[in-house]
Amino acid sequence: MAKKLDGKVAMVTGASRGIGRAISVALGAEGASIVLAARAVHKLKETAELVKQAGGQAEIVVTELTDEDSIKNLVKVVGENYGKLDVLVNNAGVTHSAKLEQTATEDWQRCMLVNARAPFILCREALPLLRQAPAGCIINIASVVGVKGYPLQSAYTSSKHALRGMTISLAEELRGSSVRVHLLCPGGVDTEMVGNVRPDIKKEDLIEPGEIAELVLYLVTHEGNAVIDELHIRRAASAPWFVS
Repeated sequence: MAKKLDGKVAMVTGASRGIGRAISVALGAEGASIVLAARAVHKLKETAELVKQAGGQAEIVVTELTDEDSIKNLVKVVGENYGKLDVLVNNAGVTHSAKLEQTATEDWQRCMLVNARAPFILCREALPLLRQAPAGCIINIASVVGVKGYPLQSAYTSSKHALRGMTISLAEELRGSSVRVHLLCPGGVDTEMVGNVRPDIKKEDLIEPGEIAELVLYLVTHEGNAVIDELHIRRAASAPWFVS
């Protein structure tokens, strides 16, 4: 039986764990070839094995998202090995918790480099390949802090606001083309990063990474006239509409 993503090629950053791993496995289960990008090669190998067990194909490209040459190499590998790209998922992210007055410039810059600059470079470099696809798709994973703010997260919040703004602009630039651009803004997801930043949230109240992956799979496979620009995804236990 044909799968929804047979013959498709997807690139996922931050694929070594958490949401990125779940997305990679979900797309692979539908037949896509997944290019897995992150720094931790041993964790990437674990993801690759899970993708294969789900019925997909996976290739590892160790990538440092603070290094523009490393990012460009990632896209180069995709072009050379596959000659196409159907789906780009900018998922990788880092956070920092501190009062603004106690936030070092280096911590601010790292959040901006990984969370905003890297997706910008990846979108720019990958667009020639995505434009060749019958239905190219860019999915940027922001956060609830991309539309609101929390104390002690000024660097992280700024980077996610930047990612959201770039996504909105890019979607307008690509309107009418074969490439669609989507933004996901999830609340607390059961990942290592959220566990470190928000230990106050009960684990059972957190969103499962697989739930985010299911939404990504829907966006990637939906090709009708209805377009979802942005998804706000909150924990069932939190207040509706991302209100304070």
